[in-house]
Amino acid sequence: MPTQRLLKLEFGFTSPNATNIYQGDMEPQETETMITGDLNTALVPWVVQYRITDPKLYLFGAREPEKTLRDLSESVMREVIGDRTVDEVLTIGRHDIETSTLKRLADLCSQYGLGIQIQQVQLATVRPPPVVQAAFNEVNQAQQEKQTAINQAWAVYNDAVPNARGQAKEREKQAEAYAFHRVNEATGEAQKFSLLLAEYRKAPEVTRRRLYLEAMQAILPRLQKKIIIDDSLKSILQTLPLLPTDQGKTQ
Repeated sequence: MPTQRLLKLEFGFTSPNATNIYQGDMEPQETETMITGDLNTALVPWVVQYRITDPKLYLFGAREPEKTLRDLSESVMREVIGDRTVDEVLTIGRHDIETSTLKRLADLCSQYGLGIQIQQVQLATVRPPPVVQAAFNEVNQAQQEKQTAINQAWAVYNDAVPNARGQAKEREKQAEAYAFHRVNEATGEAQKFSLLLAEYRKAPEVTRRRLYLEAMQAILPRLQKKIIIDDSLKSILQTLPLLPTDQGKTQ
């Protein structure tokens, strides 16, 4: 008994030069054609890999254990495919189909006492029937274009949103800095005014005179032309303009 050899059964196709008479599929087109849960048709070829783990059960537990395994495999696969939509079968449901089929088939082999251990269930190229292949390709292309558009939109979103948030944060920091500056400036002005008021109350005339001189000290340097008026004179006394002229010379 080839107990150390990994054996396999093929469904929906047949490999050339197969030594196991049960390995190949005598009616591949009929076997691989299956009805999905949404009443569509899909071509589902697959392979079952197994080992003979109990020669006694394999020889005497069931008549033609490998033929029984073929029948069980086809029955389980049709049941699993019948529970799913054609989109799941053709696209995202491959791994789930293989896992579910492996588990159910292993349980049945143990229940029937075939002396066989299932190692792997592997789907081949699952495809729609030829009559709807063109329509399926168009749908698949439309889905890919849709996903591409979604990815591009997310890329724009991921680029625009962080920039907008960064600009908003920057504006917020600028506003906080401006508010802090204005508050401190107003506080300083208020404190300055309070100090001046206290000094004014102590010496009103002196403080008023000092404030007047400080104001004149700030205003007079900005004047382009100065005229000094003497109350005792009847006419106006005009000073010489000592500021630079437009040619950079003094008058």
